Amino acid sequence: MKEIELKLQGKIKRLTNQTFKFDERVGEGWFSAVYFLKSCEIAEKYKPDNIVTMQFFQKKDAVLCGTDEAIALIKTFAKNPENLELYSLKDGDKISPYETVMTITGPYQNFGFLEGIIDGILARRTSVATNVYDVVKTARQSGIQKPVIFMGDRDDHYTQQAGDGYAAYIGGSTAQATHAMNEWWGKHGMGTMPHALIQLFEGDIVAATKAYHESYPDDELVALVDYNNDVITDSLKVARAFGDKLKGVRIDTSKNMVDKYFFRNPSVLGKFDPRGTNPALIFALRDALDKEGFQHVKIVASGGFTMEKIKFFEENNVPVDMYGVGSSLLKINIGFTGDNVMLNGKPQAKEGRKYQPNPRLEKVEL
Repeated sequence: MKEIELKLQGKIKRLTNQTFKFDERVGEGWFSAVYFLKSCEIAEKYKPDNIVTMQFFQKKDAVLCGTDEAIALIKTFAKNPENLELYSLKDGDKISPYETVMTITGPYQNFGFLEGIIDGILARRTSVATNVYDVVKTARQSGIQKPVIFMGDRDDHYTQQAGDGYAAYIGGSTAQATHAMNEWWGKHGMGTMPHALIQLFEGDIVAATKAYHESYPDDELVALVDYNNDVITDSLKVARAFGDKLKGVRIDTSKNMVDKYFFRNPSVLGKFDPRGTNPALIFALRDALDKEGFQHVKIVASGGFTMEKIKFFEENNVPVDMYGVGSSLLKINIGFTGDNVMLNGKPQAKEGRKYQPNPRLEKVEL
């Protein structure tokens, strides 16, 4: 967890405008709520000299992410950004409910139309970072940190991959499925084989694994073993065929399937839900591999994993070495609010809101 904690202490460099690929229409107000656009026009006409302070907060304990993106947005699309004063926490900072994470001070008409976009950036990135952090923190056994692979490429629009991948990195994910997910933090995507590859070899797991290994000999060899819904049989097949070259097997059994192992061993049924990637199947697989001398082969588990499911596995010492997690990490469960709380240096805000100074904020040069 050391690298993760360094991120959470703000020890990573800020991303810059060069990282992001903004839609130019942001500057035209295309993505701004119309009432913000109208308010900016009115401010320009009636109150052009007013100076407001807008502050941003949310309502949970969370891992902040999206500040660099929001800052770059302001630099790019605010009017006369050099005349604005901006303070912000950093991506990776742990934040508390209602804690101010960013303030912007200047003429409202120069930046007010960006309020909703900033809220949305912070909400999505912070949600993903916090989801991943919670999962990574849960995926520990006897003090050993288990890697979490971020596999969210199929669970949302592809245009979100770079930002989501960066947020997952901030949260502590050490490997990600696509190159786009790694773009902002300078790595490459990783992965081994999908079910489609095994299908091309008519379900022959050994032949598919051999083709993969010959094509990518420098990769750590990890075989996907649930294609035939018989993970123990197929894991032993590839282990016998590749020996020390095989570094791991991945189980991705569908939650509506019962592995053939249980039909061969019906006496174990009736005590648990045998569907999907479940603890009993993992224990049986580990035992089978160990009995034949394949203790070095690690087990990667994927398929419907959530923080709650990982917690259950870890509390019961299920011998998983790495988790692959997808859709549950992309749930947007944190919302941000931007409020105007100061007017010309004096408190002025809607009832129930007020300026909340935060000594942790750092001044950002625009």
